Amino acid sequence: MPLPHGGRLIDRTIPDDAAGEAGAEARGLKSLRLDTEQAREVENIAQGIYSPIEGFLRAEEYASVLEHARLPGDTPWALPIVLDLPPDSGIEEGDRVALWETDEGPLAVMEVEEIYPLDRDRHDQLIYGTRDASHPGVAKTGGMGDLLAGGPVTLLRLSSSPFERYRLSPRETRVLFSELGWRQVVGFQTRNVPHLGHEYVQKTALTFADGLFINPVIGKKKKGDFTDEAILATYQTLIDNYYLKERSVMAILQYEMRYAGPREAIHHAIMRKNFGCTHFIVGRDHAGVGDFYDPFAAQEIFQDFPDLGIVPVFFNTFSYCLRCGGVVNEKTCPHGKEDQVGFSGTRMRELIVEGKVPPPEMLRPEVAEVLLEIGDPFVE
Repeated sequence: MPLPHGGRLIDRTIPDDAAGEAGAEARGLKSLRLDTEQAREVENIAQGIYSPIEGFLRAEEYASVLEHARLPGDTPWALPIVLDLPPDSGIEEGDRVALWETDEGPLAVMEVEEIYPLDRDRHDQLIYGTRDASHPGVAKTGGMGDLLAGGPVTLLRLSSSPFERYRLSPRETRVLFSELGWRQVVGFQTRNVPHLGHEYVQKTALTFADGLFINPVIGKKKKGDFTDEAILATYQTLIDNYYLKERSVMAILQYEMRYAGPREAIHHAIMRKNFGCTHFIVGRDHAGVGDFYDPFAAQEIFQDFPDLGIVPVFFNTFSYCLRCGGVVNEKTCPHGKEDQVGFSGTRMRELIVEGKVPPPEMLRPEVAEVLLEIGDPFVE
């Protein structure tokens, strides 16, 4: 099992026996209200999913990540984890601030070490490769405040989740993988329901690994993506019917997609390394959106990070070949397009909206049945 990224798994959670006193103290601090996505960032930092960072990036770290996709000290880090302040927040450098998501109580405490300006144009150009406001990441930057706050966070309590049974921290997955005897673990990121192509990719990778870690992204997505409920229900059905239970584990990742293409592919790999994966599957147009990125940019960028500490596993295009009678790729099938059924997400969505069952060459019948039972499985 690989060491966590940066060599140490970060734990910024307060011990249970100190949580009550710390929570009471936090109620007396200046307060800052977080939205759902910001709150999940705090939890991901505190639980070590974002190891080695221990808080929101300070100015030097932010500049280094933007310019070099590395932290000061040269550790690979491709996405800026930042906290923007609302206008007139009253937060100053040196403050200890209670971070609230709901009225249940403070979620965390932040030591605000630095406050510095957000350069939207530079941020968007370097992270997303565009300043086009139709890109969802650029649109998000446009809605951020003008100032960023940097400094470590300490988590006082975990938020509740409707998907608690699928919630595992990196510390827990590392223990679990060890107990299962897995030395080679391949991670799979998804924000879709599983079609036969996904199953083919996962099982192909599993032939050389000891275990498969399916890690769906749960959280804010763009319109037209599958809902969290649909993703988990269909994957659970697929696992129940077609996977060896001792060879697969599914746990959620509560995280907001940036659609940053190649940069985000690196970030996705780092997170799975922290969960304990040795390998990470990177498909065509990984973390892309529209036509903003070359379909293979998210694979090529790994050449720039030979020190990442996790092995990327690349898959390109694949389809179901009616003559071969199975899923194939460009290296394994001699037949033409006329014999092949592509895994078109658009076509699959059209069939589901029309209440029709996608063909078995596209979806397992059990998975299709779950989707049709849900009715409308798409984000509005």
